[in-house]
Amino acid sequence: MKHLTNFFIGILIGCGAILPGVSSGVFCVIFGIYEKLINCICNFFKDIKNNISFLLPIASGTLIGIILFGNIIKYLFSQYEIFCRIAFVGLIIGTVPALFKQASLNASSNITIKKVIPIVFSFLIGITLILIEKFLPLNYTLEATDNISSYLYLILSGFLMSIGIVVPGISNTVILMCLGIYSKYISAIASINLQILIPMGIGILLGGFVFIKLIKYFLEKYHETTFYSIIGFTMGSVFVLLPNYNLFVNSINKNPALLLQCLLIFIISIIVSFKLEK
Repeated sequence: MKHLTNFFIGILIGCGAILPGVSSGVFCVIFGIYEKLINCICNFFKDIKNNISFLLPIASGTLIGIILFGNIIKYLFSQYEIFCRIAFVGLIIGTVPALFKQASLNASSNITIKKVIPIVFSFLIGITLILIEKFLPLNYTLEATDNISSYLYLILSGFLMSIGIVVPGISNTVILMCLGIYSKYISAIASINLQILIPMGIGILLGGFVFIKLIKYFLEKYHETTFYSIIGFTMGSVFVLLPNYNLFVNSINKNPALLLQCLLIFIISIIVSFKLEK
């Protein structure tokens, strides 16, 4: 049963790698596997059997989420955007108390300046990235001068994209938009273009290894501060998921029952998040 749960979590992580503004790492935090995932990858050869047992369902679910379910999630977002966004917001908010418990492990639960500063700082960075994303065009592409530089650029793009995969709340979309290859990335996934996906995959693996090692180091040396920073990034991601205000108001004017439906979905999502944490 645990393997099946991790498989479905992997699917959501894969979808997070595709949806604009959503961080894959946020799903790892929401479902309480972030720190264990970091430790399993970094200490893979110390306990290969158990690590494979934990990682394999998540990895296969992520792959299926990217290739098969990405378009389904995108369809749900296009047809039921408000409901989907409200559900994700509920999942994130519902997991915040559990995150504070994890952050304050073996430490005082009192709120101090030392705890507030990393939350506020990372929260503001997350909000800044959201604002940047709104001004970046989706269809902008950067063409390299030849095949070799193209492949090197794609590897670099994958390397930098891994930051958004490893660090919760930092969107892959923002990074790829800044690099000018977001539309290429989405098209490559839709058409399974290996000429783009393979070099980007190499970059993601290299970057993932580097940034996971960094995160592990900071979690070991500065566990509380690092985890509060992760909480700040995660809370900041709520704002990118909130429905567009004008769309929300217009939809409620057309269908007043929508407000009650959204409230119900929001409450159910919070309850699901609590249950998953337990």
